[in-house]
Amino acid sequence: MRRPQAPRRGIFLVKIIKLWVTPEEPFEKLVGGGDLMPIITIYQGASGSGQELAEAVAGVLGYRCVGRTELLEASRRYRIPEAKLNQILEKGPHWWERLLQNMRPYRIALQGALCEVAADGKIVYHGHLGHELLPGIRHVLKVLLTAPLEVRINQIKSRENLSQGEARRYIEEIDKARSRRLMSMFGTDWRDPSRYDLVLNLGQMNVESAKRLIVEAAKLEEYQSTASSERQFQDLSLGTRVHAVLITSQEFRGSILDVRAENGHVHVSGNLQFWVSEEQIVRAVEGVPGVTKVTTDLGNIPLEDNGV
Repeated sequence: MRRPQAPRRGIFLVKIIKLWVTPEEPFEKLVGGGDLMPIITIYQGASGSGQELAEAVAGVLGYRCVGRTELLEASRRYRIPEAKLNQILEKGPHWWERLLQNMRPYRIALQGALCEVAADGKIVYHGHLGHELLPGIRHVLKVLLTAPLEVRINQIKSRENLSQGEARRYIEEIDKARSRRLMSMFGTDWRDPSRYDLVLNLGQMNVESAKRLIVEAAKLEEYQSTASSERQFQDLSLGTRVHAVLITSQEFRGSILDVRAENGHVHVSGNLQFWVSEEQIVRAVEGVPGVTKVTTDLGNIPLEDNGV
């Protein structure tokens, strides 16, 4: 019987040529100049004009407008069944009963996918998870669209051809499902206004007015990209993409891993199943574009925890 091993530590270097920019240098050197604008996420409720507004904002700023389709496309590389990801992104009220209890792989895979979609910046994402998938990044402008219940009911009645009572129940069920989803994935409530930078009441303004407010907010200094915030985004992106590769791999199933990245240096810590070697982990990490060095701090999950 194999006994649990002491933590294994190692540093592995990957030969790669990379251009470095110090935090003091203007970010224009990284992107070749031009206007620096934030990534924008727009969250709407069961009703509303989220996609229409996102497209309008993107058109003014010269951005790409992206949503669930693009996120699912980027998620395919992590080999999670599209049906499962669709359940997470589904608008319908009955997705919760069909989900697995462990939401972490889906959260990390979707986070890695959005980082890939947003890699070049200049996107407006409309959907129900975007505001939580890029945490701690200065140049992300998070927008919540809201409206009085009666306005939402009238929108749903028209869009779905429902009665007054049916539209009300539809909204209540979807709001409840989305609250449970966000709480299970992030431990947050989508209705908490402090999770956003801008809250717009579409019961008081039309899409054109909302567009103008978002465009003006996107020009504020507080949301402009800097060398430091871009480095934060690159670290989040690399760490999340590496984590997604590891956590969704059948080869490493059951292992408990944490990942962080800094300037191309990826640190992997946690405990491995007895059939997984440190070398396997390192090879998988080295295969992710952008990795320059791998540091590990790994132990084994005790055999008794595996039922051995």
